[in-house]
Amino acid sequence: MSNPPPRRAARAPRPPRHAWERLDDAQLLSLRFCDLGLSLAATALQTAIERLYRELGLRGIRFRPHCWLAEEWFSPDGVPGIAIPFYLAHPRLIRLERHFMREVEGGNRRWLLRILRHEAGHALDTAYRLRRRRRWREVFGPASLPYPESYRPRPGSRRFVQHLGEWYAQAHPTEDFAETFAVWLKPHSAWRREYRGWPALRKLEFIDALVGEIGAVEPAVTDRRRIEEIAEDTRTLREHYDRKFARYRRPRRSAADELLLEVFTAEPARRTAPKAASVVRDLAKPLRRQFARSGAVGEYLVHQVLRLVVARCESRALYLRGSRRDLPERLKWLIARLAESYEERQLPRVPL
Repeated sequence: MSNPPPRRAARAPRPPRHAWERLDDAQLLSLRFCDLGLSLAATALQTAIERLYRELGLRGIRFRPHCWLAEEWFSPDGVPGIAIPFYLAHPRLIRLERHFMREVEGGNRRWLLRILRHEAGHALDTAYRLRRRRRWREVFGPASLPYPESYRPRPGSRRFVQHLGEWYAQAHPTEDFAETFAVWLKPHSAWRREYRGWPALRKLEFIDALVGEIGAVEPAVTDRRRIEEIAEDTRTLREHYDRKFARYRRPRRSAADELLLEVFTAEPARRTAPKAASVVRDLAKPLRRQFARSGAVGEYLVHQVLRLVVARCESRALYLRGSRRDLPERLKWLIARLAESYEERQLPRVPL
């Protein structure tokens, strides 16, 4: 009888890099941002930023937006850079954000890169003062339009690309430009095929020609300030979340989340449960065909609802609930309910 193989020694737990990593939520909330000691160095964020820079280089763009940690995502007016939310710099803070906000904006690699490409569009606009160009205003509209607190999207419109979801390009001309730039920038983007026949294609072609003109040119604006950087932020995390809760006491971003949890789950019963976004992508084409044959819901609206479902499944880290065999019928129910909620005259007001 052979001897059993020796057991591997248990891997020692990683010592915490920060003393606050093992604090409970209440204790963590009492800390100030400037006391967290966070940085972009040696994080997944730094890797994603370097990936963004490579994508810009491959497109012939010499401009590189500088990045820093702040409380929220934004690209400041007059500063061609990108502020990234603090919580993405550490797993413990990601858990805190998910606990309070139920989702983490940019919390997975795919979503993170999507947002970075969008914010890079804003930074490029600032760096080259693009919104001042007559042709830019003709294509996207005047950037001087008031920025709304909420917007009423038109799901049937083909004048806008789809990137971050919820028809965000329709919020404002500057968001239209940033979303269009992000679609154009994505490696191996099939934008010419995907948007063939859409008025939005004209915007993508404009960006393609524009980059050919400015890509190798030194930016006009080179301000490297870091606006609202957390290293200088004396607000506590509790104050931050109090403000955030107050801001989100308004209509939900979408009716999708509650309906999604009728079909999928964030707590799978088994470790091998497939990811919701993956199975929806697998079934998307036959579902579109079935709805097209039935005529119950317009083909374009089905396409947009499916994109929304995939995006929300990814951001909420959802998994298949129950049998995969029953999923097509349950998805048809979900699509029909969501499509109904987005009817032109009954659209919910979507907060920015």
